Amino acid sequence: MRKAILYIFSITIMYGCGSNDRGELVGVKIKNKWFSEKPFGMVSIPAGSFTMGKQDEDITGTMSAPPRTVSLSKFYMDETEISNSEYKQFVEWVKDSIVRTELALMADFASGGSLTDDNGQPISGGIYDYAYAVADTTNQTAYQKYMFENYYDLGTGLDSLKPLNKDNDIIWDTSDYPDEYYTEVMDSLYIKKNDARNGIRTFNNKLLKYTYSWFDGNAAAKNSSNRRNFLINETVDVYPDTTVWVKDFNYSYNDPMHQDYFFHPAYQDYPVVGVNWNQAQAFCNWRTKNKNDRMRDKKNFVNIPSFRLPTEAEWEYAARGGLEFSKYPWGGPNTTSDRGCFLANFKPVRGNYAVDGALYTVEVQSFNANDYGLYNMSGNVSEWTNSSFNNSSYYMGSTMNSNVEDRNNKRKIIRGGSWKDVAYYLEVSTRDFEYADTARSYIGFRTVQSTVGPSINTNN
Repeated sequence: MRKAILYIFSITIMYGCGSNDRGELVGVKIKNKWFSEKPFGMVSIPAGSFTMGKQDEDITGTMSAPPRTVSLSKFYMDETEISNSEYKQFVEWVKDSIVRTELALMADFASGGSLTDDNGQPISGGIYDYAYAVADTTNQTAYQKYMFENYYDLGTGLDSLKPLNKDNDIIWDTSDYPDEYYTEVMDSLYIKKNDARNGIRTFNNKLLKYTYSWFDGNAAAKNSSNRRNFLINETVDVYPDTTVWVKDFNYSYNDPMHQDYFFHPAYQDYPVVGVNWNQAQAFCNWRTKNKNDRMRDKKNFVNIPSFRLPTEAEWEYAARGGLEFSKYPWGGPNTTSDRGCFLANFKPVRGNYAVDGALYTVEVQSFNANDYGLYNMSGNVSEWTNSSFNNSSYYMGSTMNSNVEDRNNKRKIIRGGSWKDVAYYLEVSTRDFEYADTARSYIGFRTVQSTVGPSINTNN
């Protein structure tokens, strides 16, 4: 009898562990609740509504920014403009990838396609230390084995099944080059001595290109054709155009800024300039990829929301700092404090650029932050947004998360004014534009990230 009871109990347990929903609608269970993580260097901008546009006299008479109420979801925004140091991280990542790819290709060539000796032992030393990483096939799953056998030789680089070898540091000092193969590769990546400025050996920055893909979801939603038709491939030069310091101004001695601004460590905390809209978009894609790649090995990994340029509405909302009808990020109608100190980096009086304490740009964390904790939302450098410009944008955009995004329209809205602008362009409601393929010495950018999950009346 006792055995029978135990048997019945075990059967009950067995079936009960399989499912205990009793056929009810209970939803798909998840092991861990997901919470939005505030990215490093960003501040949380709460959801809310505000009056967007000009609320006082439109001195230019453009009538392109009539006041209207707009509601926005919660998002994160960089507390400062992207600095030279931060953008260099992107440039160095691309540089490292390109150099390792070229070294790996040369290793394949030098070995004749086989990286093992006559005894079956791996070849090492010199160029062979930079060959493609060898895939460990001993404990592969059925899926991994299939992918390896069918796709390994189809691609190269960090995103392929034929990954780059990251175990060994790249040797940059010519005196330490390990062999002639390595020397040949590195020599091909540098400007020839006869073409280099002052004969100084210089890396050819024109080789620094970043390739990525993005999906045009808006177009795909309106067309039921093959989704591959909406997968757009982009290849972008990533190195900033340092010549903007000379090209933007006639009869002005800006050669020191041209030579040193992006390169010299003295400017590492200054806003990056000479970056066009397409380059800013590429940076956003890389920042997303870099974060996901680092987090992919963690348990319960989920792709983060993409980093992107702010919409025009998001930028203006954040710039106001929660102050309704504010003319400037600091709230008051004046550009100076009660002690007569200027509150931003701009052109305050006729021709006197330096009266505010700087002739050109200043460090990204200069002056006082607005009430959301954002620095230099007015002045220093104008900032790219994701929105396209036309005079009717305010009428076309929705009142909910308003944005007019048109890839065919190459005029992109810039906001905030810069070190070269008069006070009018510092107003949070003033609109201006520049062409997407144009880089300027007075235009930079900052990024945002959408918040996934609860967004109303929360500060997480």
